[in-house]
Amino acid sequence: MEDCKGFVEKSIAGLKQQIGSERVICGLSGGVDSAVTAALVAKAVGSQLTCIFVNTGLMRKGEIESVADVFTKNFDSKLVVVEAEDRFLAKLAGVTDPQQKRKIVGKEFIDVFAEEAAKVNGAKFLAQGTIYPDIVESGGTPDKPSGMVKFHHNVGGLPDDLEFELVEPLRDLYKEDVRQVGRELGLPAEVVERHPFPGPGLSVRCLGEVTKQKLDTLREADAIVREEIRKAGLYNQVSQAFAVILPIQSVGVRDGSRIYESTIVIRCISTGDFVTADWTRIPFETLDAISRRITAEVIGVNRVVYDITPKPPATIEWE
Repeated sequence: MEDCKGFVEKSIAGLKQQIGSERVICGLSGGVDSAVTAALVAKAVGSQLTCIFVNTGLMRKGEIESVADVFTKNFDSKLVVVEAEDRFLAKLAGVTDPQQKRKIVGKEFIDVFAEEAAKVNGAKFLAQGTIYPDIVESGGTPDKPSGMVKFHHNVGGLPDDLEFELVEPLRDLYKEDVRQVGRELGLPAEVVERHPFPGPGLSVRCLGEVTKQKLDTLREADAIVREEIRKAGLYNQVSQAFAVILPIQSVGVRDGSRIYESTIVIRCISTGDFVTADWTRIPFETLDAISRRITAEVIGVNRVVYDITPKPPATIEWE
């Protein structure tokens, strides 16, 4: 982005004019897109903003605590945390199709969000962290239609009778542009540099049926991946690093006995725009540390593999 400061000033002025004295709600996910959106709106209308964080039960380890901590330190707006894990897991029970998962999570999120938003008296606007790649992957722009790659619930997933007017200040930006805006707004590095996290959360990194047990296993493995990437000083050199749990098991040996346990995939990619991407050449010592820690510390995992597929033909996420 050539003139980030100019973009921020223009966006804040535009938001003030668009929103006026009305109240606005924003879905805060913990990702950089929603955080920067919230920061822009907060700069424009301050206490007129209420942010809603829905705990779907599909978040990374420590995500809720992290979001609450960052929000209270950096925003002069109200934060509401909604506990909805049981609702989401009940809806996902027995579902294995990736697109169906995305649609179920999207619809349930919108339902939960709408219920909570209805409690915010006088709210007229809904702020979303939609960015340009979301629009492209969901079927393209009106002037440049394309095939759908995957469903984004913030693009085309909202109900036709939506009672709020949408506010999407980042919809023409790519991820790195969003990071620049975040820095210009003074958001801390832990927010601005945070790796992207999919809207459907860990449901699309938990291949096959989504269960609490599999999610808990995945959460622990994913935390180790990110910890070791940071420890190696690679976090800001890698665009995205995460774990995936497969719906398969394989034979192994532990304490001299045969075991039959789960497989974890490590996925690390490098990209400039997230439309295309290449797999990151992580040093073998780091991969070794990740593998040894996961198989030693995460109950029920005996095999770790590394994904070396670029996008395309693969996508960044596995589902």
